[in-house]
Amino acid sequence: MAAEILKISNVAKAFGAHKVLKDVCFSVGKGEIVGLLGPNGSGKSTLLSVISGFLPADAGSVSFEGREMLGRPAHKVAQEGLMRTFQLPSMPHRMTPRELIAAGARSRLGLKGVLGRAALHGAEVEAVIRRFALDPVADIPASALSGGQKKLLSIAVALQGKPRLLCLDEPTAGVHPNLRARMVDILKEVAASGVTILIVEHDMHFVRGLCDRCVVLDAGAIIADCLPEALTENEQVVEAYLGKAKVGIAA
Repeated sequence: MAAEILKISNVAKAFGAHKVLKDVCFSVGKGEIVGLLGPNGSGKSTLLSVISGFLPADAGSVSFEGREMLGRPAHKVAQEGLMRTFQLPSMPHRMTPRELIAAGARSRLGLKGVLGRAALHGAEVEAVIRRFALDPVADIPASALSGGQKKLLSIAVALQGKPRLLCLDEPTAGVHPNLRARMVDILKEVAASGVTILIVEHDMHFVRGLCDRCVVLDAGAIIADCLPEALTENEQVVEAYLGKAKVGIAA
């Protein structure tokens, strides 16, 4: 693995008596695309929220580029270069995708961007819109977009902050297959540009086409850390998803 950009050490989280995360440990190397997998209720989204500062952990450490992130609020974690999207992205009713992407660019560029002197406010915003196939909906309210278009827009806006680590929470859930294929291409381009990606996902076909490595959670504990093609040969993974039957996991 390349030099690590993210290190999760003994992270634990409980809601009351329910232990959602149990001493979770793994690392992500710079430039990797790592899938964070597991059945419903395994703790994936909770872990993503802990990593990104949206939830406090009860114990453990989250180190990003050698700096401890636990205890920092989400906006401070994002300022460090660790950003995330959500499974159900909330979009404003009045702003358009074009305005949201431009606003994301201006927030990164500070006063220079606000005053309109930054090049990205114009031509580069249009390039982002084309890259994410948002041309047909660029000037309608973002809340009117389809679920898949909202997912693409949320990734596009997150990238305007120039993250070094991007965490995605189920980006393909409810997304049309044609857009899923487009998303694979986009995320490969993003990774090639130097952004490390940690992605919570259920779609095995999507994971095989995108991820370099997979970390699998079950009942809050890691049961596998392997290549995508090794998932179907791991008995713990198969049992976690399907009980004793292997039928369907390769779909």
